[in-house]
Amino acid sequence: MCYPLQVVEAFYEIKGSQFFAFLVPKESFIGFIAKMRIEHPKAVHFVNASRWFNTQGQIVESFSDDGEPKGTSGMPTLKVLRGYELIECGLVIVRYFGGVLLGSGGLVRAYTQSAKEAILKAQNLNTLIPYIPKTKQEVFISFSYLSQAEYLMKKMEIEVIKRSFQSEGVLLEITAPLGSMQSFLEALGH
Repeated sequence: MCYPLQVVEAFYEIKGSQFFAFLVPKESFIGFIAKMRIEHPKAVHFVNASRWFNTQGQIVESFSDDGEPKGTSGMPTLKVLRGYELIECGLVIVRYFGGVLLGSGGLVRAYTQSAKEAILKAQNLNTLIPYIPKTKQEVFISFSYLSQAEYLMKKMEIEVIKRSFQSEGVLLEITAPLGSMQSFLEALGH
């Protein structure tokens, strides 16, 4: 599984209809759709699909046809995300109608191709990176071990989300790949 590091835009045109496809990291996805509606006021459809993990580690998927005939745009876009095994991201496809009806099959092909164009461009730009599942943990570290713990966290690429200073030490909320987390906790004697 991979996810994008940044927004990647691609363009596809068929029978006068223009499709602007955007592969968007999860953090930017929700606000991105609203931003596109402002930036493209004459566009007729803002189709989207997304995939990411919830807090229980389950994949959550969503899609919207945004006024296109049911099953012709959002689901085909989601299927492309699945096919390329992308996670923690979404696709937004902005359509300008070109005056020629594409029909159900034509819409499915157009949205599928638009989604693929954005993903292929992201691959060519090397902006897709492997997804490594992470785990969160709270760890109490006494002040006497704090510098050693900070050294290990930096060395093991463990990210501190939150620090709560207490009288005896620091309560840290950290996140890291599972293997790194286990090694870190063993090194601390936890």
